[in-house]
Order: sequence, then structure tokens, then C-alpha cells
Amino acid sequence: MIDFIVTFLLSMLTYMFLTASQGEVWGLWSVFEISAGIILSLVVAIIASKVLFQKKSYRMLNPIRWINLLLYLIGPFFIALTKANIDVAYRVITGKINPGIVKISPNLKTDLGITLLADSITLTPGTLTVDIDEEKNDLYIHWINVTTLEPTTHHICSNFPQWIRRIAE
Repeated sequence: MIDFIVTFLLSMLTYMFLTASQGEVWGLWSVFEISAGIILSLVVAIIASKVLFQKKSYRMLNPIRWINLLLYLIGPFFIALTKANIDVAYRVITGKINPGIVKISPNLKTDLGITLLADSITLTPGTLTVDIDEEKNDLYIHWINVTTLEPTTHHICSNFPQWIRRIAE
């Protein structure tokens, strides 16, 4: 039951955030928008609560983990994103590109941690997560400038795994 309630509340909060404009309820929503949000959130909760909580892990309900996620996105991820944009622009202008696919072992244990790292790497210009070895949790990354044949995790994604351990494990 807690799965259903959490999924409903997250869906409803997301819907309310995305539809906030002008209305008669607190000046942000109309009665129709709230009714539609409740109906859509109920449908989403019925369908998705079984998928979202397959392993009955509620660790991401901890607000400290959400604060860490926000700090990660604002701090290290944004800095790496900025540096990568500048680096890719430099490489495009100069033509100094040495692409290749490399393997890294971030030593993350949870599916959420691996997914968050893979997404962070893919969103950073110059890198793309190509494949995940599900047995060992290794990532295969297409890297725009391969400088070594045996790269460490720090070469590809600096301190992302340490932050992701705080968030997802």
C-alpha cells in the first residue's frame, strides 16, 4: 500500500509543479487541473507502483538522499558538464579527436546507482554510455578523446561514483 501512496504523491506533485499557472486555487491551479491531476496520478500509481518498487527498497524516500542528489547536480555534475562542453567545443574547432570505447568499473552495487552514473556520463558531452555489463556492473563508454587504454573511473567521470554512492547506496 505504501508503494501506491508514494507513487500517487510523487505523480501528483510532479503534475502540480508542471501545470502551475493561474487559477482559483492558491492562484496557481483551476479545479479542473486538480481533478485531472488526481485522476492521472491514480492511473499512474495503479500502473507504475508495482514497477517502481519491485525490490521493496525505500531508501530513496530519505530526504537526505534528495538533498545529496540536488547538491550533486548543482555542484560536481554542473562543473563537469561545463568543462566537457568547453573541451568538446575545443576538439571540434581544432579537430583533435581520438575516439574509442573504454571499459570502467565504478564498483556501484545498486541498479539505481548504475543508472544514475550511466545517465550522468551520457549527459556529459564527449562521453556516451554504450553498454552495461550487468554481472560485474561495468560500463562501456564511448569517449571522444581516449588518452589511455586502461582508463580509471576518474578519467571518465571524475568523482561521480562517490557522489552516487551517497545518493543511491
